[in-house]
Amino acid sequence: MTTVFDDLVQALTSIYGAGEAESICNILFEDLLRISRTIRLVDPEKNLSLEEIELLENARTRLINHEPVQHIVGFAYFCDHPFKVTPDTLIPRPETEELVYLISRENKGNLKILDIGTGTGCIPISLKLMMNDAEVSGWDISGKALTIARENAKDLSANVEFEKMNALNIDSNEKFDIVVSNPPYIPLSDKDSMHQNVLNFEPGLALFVQDNDPLLFYRRIAEFGKTNLNPAGKLYFEIHERFGSETKDLLMYLGYQDVVIIKDLNGKDRMIRARL
Repeated sequence: MTTVFDDLVQALTSIYGAGEAESICNILFEDLLRISRTIRLVDPEKNLSLEEIELLENARTRLINHEPVQHIVGFAYFCDHPFKVTPDTLIPRPETEELVYLISRENKGNLKILDIGTGTGCIPISLKLMMNDAEVSGWDISGKALTIARENAKDLSANVEFEKMNALNIDSNEKFDIVVSNPPYIPLSDKDSMHQNVLNFEPGLALFVQDNDPLLFYRRIAEFGKTNLNPAGKLYFEIHERFGSETKDLLMYLGYQDVVIIKDLNGKDRMIRARL
């Protein structure tokens, strides 16, 4: 088994680099083959079955084609829970976990929370699991993404409501205490510097904005918040590290108070919080 693992790492290193290749192989063994690291350490000479070898060969081919390992195993962990992912949804990122933990730390009680651009539903579902008294919902323009979000909510026993809604043309009179969003924020000009596993296998609709208006979604969602947040309601965004100051200025211009940029664990501007 150790030899098979090492050979697979070697085959993927030229594409992903040694560290990421090893991480990918750990995911394959643990989440695809259900062989833990402990078992690999205790019984390194254990022989893999023919079926297990075939699964790894199929995974190797897909990974060489730059397909995300999360699509191969079918899910990604987010806030310690497995979320089903498909090419119709963004793969949840660790930076977004930081946003969820921030909201759950700063807010308690029977609050009404909305996530705009929900994708897999990882943000509202995780918030509901952490803040059981909250009433949580998620909106997305993609019907296929909403199907995955509803499946994740059911699998994780989270009572979250999902609705199809265009973030750029919101038609709702509903009021909320918190609106959160990780909207499209990558300028189209950044495409050339992005990895193929993102460009070819994740939905561009959820990633990109035009270069001439990178804050489009922030502006529209913040304008919605002006009319649909309750008094002293809060707005939370994940942001592009290059546009922190511009996003803060936009929110202040729209009349929000206590606008704060928050860095992620890598020291990059990644989140912003504002109060009505």
